Amino acid sequence: MSLTPNHVHRTVRNLIAGRQARCHYWGVLTAERPNCLIVTGMPGAGKSTVTRLVAERLPRAARLDGDFISRLVVSGRVGALGEPAEEAARQVELCNRNLCALANNFADAGFTPVIDWVIPDREQLDFFVSLLPDLHVLFVVLAPGIEACRYRNTIRAPRERFDFDGYEDLDLGMKRELGGVGWWFDTAALTPEETADRVIQEADHRAVVS
Repeated sequence: MSLTPNHVHRTVRNLIAGRQARCHYWGVLTAERPNCLIVTGMPGAGKSTVTRLVAERLPRAARLDGDFISRLVVSGRVGALGEPAEEAARQVELCNRNLCALANNFADAGFTPVIDWVIPDREQLDFFVSLLPDLHVLFVVLAPGIEACRYRNTIRAPRERFDFDGYEDLDLGMKRELGGVGWWFDTAALTPEETADRVIQEADHRAVVS
């Protein structure tokens, strides 16, 4: 069967469109080393929704939920803000180690790890980076503002709400410790889908940890 010029043009256009569709969400996959995307922020910032959307949009990705990992401890669990404080800190470190171990395992298998977890200070971020030596760590702080976080937390399903009254202290602490680190992304005017698209397209050059 002979090909007409119109048929050739249509075929070329379809190939280009297909290539663009496949590459549209490869923004966080362009580093020389495998990437690990860490998304943090205050309760209600949108971490869970955005990381799920990001992971769904990437060709091969695993979403690692710090809250879920921490709750694997059934007996004797102490939350990050619980008492005794020493045990709470020990379990936070355990959760961080487990998240990094999983991230390395998934990256070794060809999946981009997308971590959803509250990282409140530089010490904890540096701990993550030290345990991810072979990965290109991208750090995104979702920062829609305190009022937006409070509101978003109230409209969650009851079982997903986070009873938290330390927004001001956490906000000040994160800005003091992490204000110049990674990408502080004001998402107040964006939908979760818009936020996820921009994270994918821009994190590779805006969210590098230095």
